[in-house]
Amino acid sequence: MINSVLRHAAAKPLVFACCLLPLAWLAWRLFGGGPQGGVLAANPQEYLNRYLGDWALRFLLITLALTPLSNLTRARGFVRFRRMLGLYGFFYVCLHLLSYTWLDQGFYWPEIWKDIIKRTYITVGMASFILLIPLAATSWNRMIQRLGAARWRRLHQAFYVIAPLACLHFFMMRKGFQLEPVIYAGICGLLLAMRLVKKLTP
Repeated sequence: MINSVLRHAAAKPLVFACCLLPLAWLAWRLFGGGPQGGVLAANPQEYLNRYLGDWALRFLLITLALTPLSNLTRARGFVRFRRMLGLYGFFYVCLHLLSYTWLDQGFYWPEIWKDIIKRTYITVGMASFILLIPLAATSWNRMIQRLGAARWRRLHQAFYVIAPLACLHFFMMRKGFQLEPVIYAGICGLLLAMRLVKKLTP
């Protein structure tokens, strides 16, 4: 039953549209929607940056969850959406980075570079973004053929490093101990542990 729903012709367009909902909601808020009439928060730049970063991390973790979910439910249809959701994760990461370089720093690259060197959480975030670039660039059937399936899989195993780095970036960004980053890190750790157990189980 689950497989038939996941493999339906309308499933991918529906998931694609749903992935744009966070952006649509943000646009609605920016252009006057909601009770505050276009005012996001007391500090709109920080709100925008954190909102986009939160959704980037959520998409990365959802992508990481698809294979364990497929194994648990025996519904291989979940894997169909892995590439799409991973690319959406990269898309929201790019928007998160753009909000920082543009709205926060005004594309002033010397100051941005100084920030990357000085602030460890930005260093970690930039490292995860750089590692994501080759994965996004090779997420096409033609690139799989060019690289070969085995080499392509080895390259995309970097995702198991990227997701924890993104969680670490989130944890370090928040001042003091906060529960939300710990929850995200716990989910990431659980998903990675499930993959490891599956791999080690005969």
